Amino acid sequence: MESKPVIQLNSVSYRYGERDAVQNINLTVREGEFLGIIGPNGGGKSTTLKLMLGLLRPTQGVVSLFEQPLAQFKDWNKIGYISQKASSFNARFPATVREVVETGLVGQKGIWWRKRAENRQKALEALELVGMTEFKDRRIGDLSGGQQQRVFIARAIVKSPQLLILDEPVEGVDTEAQAQFYDLLDRLNKKHGFTMVMVSHDIGTISKKVEKLACINTTLHYHGEPEEFMQVSDLSNVYGHDVSLVHHHHG
Repeated sequence: MESKPVIQLNSVSYRYGERDAVQNINLTVREGEFLGIIGPNGGGKSTTLKLMLGLLRPTQGVVSLFEQPLAQFKDWNKIGYISQKASSFNARFPATVREVVETGLVGQKGIWWRKRAENRQKALEALELVGMTEFKDRRIGDLSGGQQQRVFIARAIVKSPQLLILDEPVEGVDTEAQAQFYDLLDRLNKKHGFTMVMVSHDIGTISKKVEKLACINTTLHYHGEPEEFMQVSDLSNVYGHDVSLVHHHHG
């Protein structure tokens, strides 16, 4: 039996002024899938993520989350978001690793100060899941880029979401840390059952890591198995210039 849809974009378009950012996108992400989104700069990848997150409302079409139209969807605790952090994070931010993870619980029902012990326990469980427990009392700014990004994964999953959306999360992270980061994502997806959507510009690597691949340049040019895409796709037509695929050997 086919798994339930987590995200559905049905004939979705979005315009910035007179320009179509995305046009007539039909895309479904199902429970347990790991979808990679690729495409040229300015091709609509980030706009698509914002539509999935409800940060933008489509000009045309319908976005549904967990089988509910976006306008009716209220359970945002089901969704975790990880942004491009490593290249822009303020290293002087005066908080410990555990405190940063606990900020992921702000906004949940209940009085914050009455749940201190519960919040601390949830943060420690999330840190254990990403392998960062030993750094719980370290200042976040003292960590490497790869370690910081693991902490931000912990912050995203501390509310026990079912869906993780990642926007180029390894940007600015060194190659060795990227390998560890991809291993972590693979474990969260396959062992712990998180549904994942990840935008990346690294076509060669992401095609080896995800279950499904979507290529967007205003329209959806491809959605399916990564292996088939790499064999049949003419990337120069999609990107508007020649594209070289560099496969990084991450584990």
